[in-house]
Amino acid sequence: MGLRYTLAKSAGAVSTWGLRHVAHRPAANLPGKIALAIDPALLDELRGKCSAGSVITVGTNGKTSTNNLLADAFEAAGRTIICNRTGANLAAGIASALLQQPRAQWGVFECDELWLAHVLPHLRSNYVLLLNLFRDQLDRCGEIDRIQTSIIGALASSPDTVLVYNADDPLCARIAGEAPNRAIAFGLSESMGLPQNTVADAQMCQKCDGMIRYRFRQYGQLGDYYCEQCDFARPTLDYAGADLRLSAAGVAMNVTGPDGAVQALSTPQATPYAAYNVLAAFALCQQAGVPAADLQRAVSAFNPRNGRLQRYTIDGHPVLLNLAKNPTGFNQNLKIVEADADPKVVAFFINDNVADGRDISWIWDIDFEELAGQRDLHVIAGGSRANDLQVRLKYAGIQAAIGDVADAFALARGLAADDPAWGDRGIYAIANYTALPPVHEALNAMEAAGGVSNAAPKAPAAPRAQGAGDPLCADGEAPVVIAHLMPDLLNLYGDGGNVRVLEQRLRWRGIPVEVRPIPYGAAADLNAADLVFMGGGPDREQKLASEQLLAMRDDLAAYVEADGPLLAICGGYQILGNQWLWGDELVEGLGIIDMETRRPGTSADRLIDNMVLQSPLATHPVVGYENHAGRTYLGAGVEGFGRIVSSCGHGNNDDDRVEGARYKNVVGTYSHGPLLSKNPEVADWLLARALERRAARLGQEAPATLAPLRDDEELAANAHMVKRLS
Repeated sequence: MGLRYTLAKSAGAVSTWGLRHVAHRPAANLPGKIALAIDPALLDELRGKCSAGSVITVGTNGKTSTNNLLADAFEAAGRTIICNRTGANLAAGIASALLQQPRAQWGVFECDELWLAHVLPHLRSNYVLLLNLFRDQLDRCGEIDRIQTSIIGALASSPDTVLVYNADDPLCARIAGEAPNRAIAFGLSESMGLPQNTVADAQMCQKCDGMIRYRFRQYGQLGDYYCEQCDFARPTLDYAGADLRLSAAGVAMNVTGPDGAVQALSTPQATPYAAYNVLAAFALCQQAGVPAADLQRAVSAFNPRNGRLQRYTIDGHPVLLNLAKNPTGFNQNLKIVEADADPKVVAFFINDNVADGRDISWIWDIDFEELAGQRDLHVIAGGSRANDLQVRLKYAGIQAAIGDVADAFALARGLAADDPAWGDRGIYAIANYTALPPVHEALNAMEAAGGVSNAAPKAPAAPRAQGAGDPLCADGEAPVVIAHLMPDLLNLYGDGGNVRVLEQRLRWRGIPVEVRPIPYGAAADLNAADLVFMGGGPDREQKLASEQLLAMRDDLAAYVEADGPLLAICGGYQILGNQWLWGDELVEGLGIIDMETRRPGTSADRLIDNMVLQSPLATHPVVGYENHAGRTYLGAGVEGFGRIVSSCGHGNNDDDRVEGARYKNVVGTYSHGPLLSKNPEVADWLLARALERRAARLGQEAPATLAPLRDDEELAANAHMVKRLS
């Protein structure tokens, strides 16, 4: 051990003491960060503190819960451990845990997926437990194939590491198939019979250009899958869960191992993803020699106090707090809320700090509509992006007040003033990554103080009518037809929310509307369409979609030249030009707009940021979020959608501050968010063009008019971001 190691260890000890005893702050990351800066090889030296070896848990959802469950199981079996229980899962957090805790037999660590490549080559862990991969923080992590490649490279750097992975996830199965390591597969051999959500993260085969099919699907992309065009399919399960019983009391199953032995497992956590977490822990424990009885004892006693599925009773209300930071996690939380048929208060909190991801377009991939029909549901929207959340809920048919967790209790108190039964109704708090700690701290303080009964009651906001309806539109009138091109491939950044906004703004006005999804492989009759929408997708999906779009180029061009309105976002926008960028390859576009997308040149940076622009289609500033690698240049005479006026954001390229393009009634833009959620004037411009096309298509003398709507929430969300970015 050299001088650097000694200095790094000393610096870690001093910073730990200072943080804990002087600053009274957690010492989870900074000591390790300082020590690694002094000695980049620190983890190689610290590896020896774990005499038997280590386990690393990775995956998008469930890392902290599963890792802490494993730690409890190892301790129940009499093993001493070093563990980063607080969830500090970058290299610095793991280094801090190794610096601060005494020598032990096992290291039990959770690790961020992209940081595995920085940790595993040094720790050379005995096992990596891979739980799942879902879209998460696309501005930081990028597309999922980048994460897959990173994990495969990390495993290749430590060839003796055994991969224990969720074979029900095709994205994890690809990693197991390409990494050189020995792999152990776990999964559920039968369906849980769950209703499916709108968006899944793996539609394409992981080996060819075919589409994945399912014998049954659990949630997200998890299930028993196969490809009709090649041999890619769910691998044979080494540990298979069956006889699943999911109830309010929890989850129970029987697990068959490689030797044919059957083990009964149960958890009091009544969620579908708890079944996967417990199954994953069982498979890992079996490999590491931890007896099943010790795991079951740990599962039965598992009581997280870190805000993950943490329960309280405050002022007589049962309270559930949980983390949700991506569409799949949020949708599973909504299932918990839906299972409670009683009246309730639900508080959602969304932040957009760096650790969360600045881009919150993913909230439009959450199926909040599932809650819209629930009886006596009262909702609070909170966090730094409360306004955006309020808008999203509005378009799901849910009126939400902006507030904090104290407001949720005040709301319940106000409801109890009219109905004493509200005194013991449930309160749910669901928060993303950095929004969780303050909510957790507030609830802990309320619990310690014995409640918040002195909080001022807050009356629920009275529902209001959205629009008066359009007297020109009568029952039985032909609907406005919105064609949504290939939503199964082109919906990476919640861009399908644009269709939801357009549809709802017509319904609020009493104008009939029909959304026609045109999935990959299906024929599209654009002559019958009044508005067309194209989103963006991951590289492989976008390339596959472009082949179908090229085949229908003449129909699309005829639609556009006949003044058909079309909204194209990101990849869909690029494809409209003469050429577009697929990865590093320039490929043929549709040539509908005179523009081309090129490689970044000397810069390898993606253009990722919030942006505000002035557009002739709106009197208010237009707010959006960009995330693209290609640089787009408009031909002579092609107008931009707008011009960047914020200090942040780039637009089409690094040079001219122009964003997007307009041609006839086509709007192309890099603006996610989705674009129309905070920019209702742009939505109504497109709808006005759609009504003109419908009138011409049906031979009507004049198009229907768009009655004014109350856009208070949309414009508040717009103003909030304009103020932040000015």
